[in-house]
Amino acid sequence: MIEQFIRDVLAEDVGRGDLYARVSAPVPASAKIIAKSEGVLAGEEYLSVLARIEGFIIVWHRYDGERFAKGDVLMELSGDSHTLLRIERTLLNMLLHASSIATLTRKYVDIIAPYGTKLLDTRKTRPLLRNFEKYATRIGGATNHRMGLDDALMLKDTHLKTIENLESFMDEARRKIPFTSKIEIEAEDEEMAKRAMAAGADIVMCDNMPPKALAEIVAYKRECYPGVLLEASGNISLDTIESYAATGVDAISTGSLIHQAAWIDMSMKMN
Repeated sequence: MIEQFIRDVLAEDVGRGDLYARVSAPVPASAKIIAKSEGVLAGEEYLSVLARIEGFIIVWHRYDGERFAKGDVLMELSGDSHTLLRIERTLLNMLLHASSIATLTRKYVDIIAPYGTKLLDTRKTRPLLRNFEKYATRIGGATNHRMGLDDALMLKDTHLKTIENLESFMDEARRKIPFTSKIEIEAEDEEMAKRAMAAGADIVMCDNMPPKALAEIVAYKRECYPGVLLEASGNISLDTIESYAATGVDAISTGSLIHQAAWIDMSMKMN
């Protein structure tokens, strides 16, 4: 899957061939990837496959999940000049995209780490980039939420509008979905959260609730349904996430890990 993704990304940029290669002969070459801002590196898994496909060598100075500072040499590349110049933008785009997501994710993780709360990503990913972007959040320290509709059953408010009897639906779902699949139910208030627990949800997602209300649900869950997991979600930011973690909720999900990640800066310099 990674190899095909990389071949597609290369094809997008190279097209019918790099015109530079028509007018020059390849020569032995080397280059450095230099950080122009601080961050957390992500992309090693993908760039290693790119190097194998294109036949160049990477000597790593930083690895997935490691922090770097402005001015650090992240890696050194060696190969022929045609190859290094052809893959430059593909390499940088993947490295920048993944590292930017990992960098923002690590900021969230650092805030909530003292509370033991898991940070989750969401399915708010760019089309056809879900695996890549969720890889980047993992490198930043988050735990992936479901990858798609096939690995867990989530009943959001839109689903609940189509269900007449939640309890009957849950009985039917347990018979028809895989034994290992969890069921998560969205709740927008305390009443719905309690109903979801009683109906047998594995996870209750408390959506757009203030921390005070969430803390009350956490207390109720611990007393009456200790096996249920509680997830907080909905417009949670760097400024507010600590107040949610302090409630004792099991996990916090936010799409901003991906769609609010501002690109950091890196460049390739030929030696």
